[in-house]
Amino acid sequence: MVAPIYKRILLKLSGEVLAGEEKKGIDFDTVENICSAVKQVTELGVQVGIVVGGGNFWRGRSSGKMDRTRADHMGMLATVMNSLALCDSLEQMGVPVRVQTAIEMRQIAEPYIRNKATRHFEKGRVVIFGCGTGNPFFTTDTAAALRAAEIDADIIFKATNVDGVYDKDPNKFSDAVKYDELSHNEVLSKGLAVMDSTAASLCRDNGIAILVFNLNNPQNIVDAVCGKKIGTVVK
Repeated sequence: MVAPIYKRILLKLSGEVLAGEEKKGIDFDTVENICSAVKQVTELGVQVGIVVGGGNFWRGRSSGKMDRTRADHMGMLATVMNSLALCDSLEQMGVPVRVQTAIEMRQIAEPYIRNKATRHFEKGRVVIFGCGTGNPFFTTDTAAALRAAEIDADIIFKATNVDGVYDKDPNKFSDAVKYDELSHNEVLSKGLAVMDSTAASLCRDNGIAILVFNLNNPQNIVDAVCGKKIGTVVK
């Protein structure tokens, strides 16, 4: 088997990815497929952190009638449900895993402590980070950038429903052009939909590379870890 080119990665999953074709809730076949790929990565000796969104349960104050802070807190709770689903699936596959949350809920998960997370990685455990940053007004993309910086991840794997970054929405425009490689400054100056500007700036300022690729085939996670040219690299 090809040797991995990364030692520690941060995998960013959207909540919608876990919903599968139903587009809401959790599709456990989809979760199992993703976790199977994560297991293969850990068997290569790669340390894996995961940040997951909560959009399959809660998309914020879509009606505009709810207080933003409270709506964001509800979104954080949605990420915990997804984190526990991923944890359960990985454990059933024999993968050691811990869930850490930025908002304390000790009965069901560990509070986020950087040094403890690092120790889990050293012991071969997958660490799933729930509750985003623990603060309203910040996305789970920003949480992924923050956690990647804190745990010294080699790269962020941003798994999406498209096969990379385009100059415009490929689902709407047939002439959309895919980028193979971009700089952080290009992402920010061109307003490309890689991550929100806060997350992109945090990655730029801390020299964190981002790989954007399609998760419709979870095996792409394994291929990316082994250096196969897929998706778009931002560095």
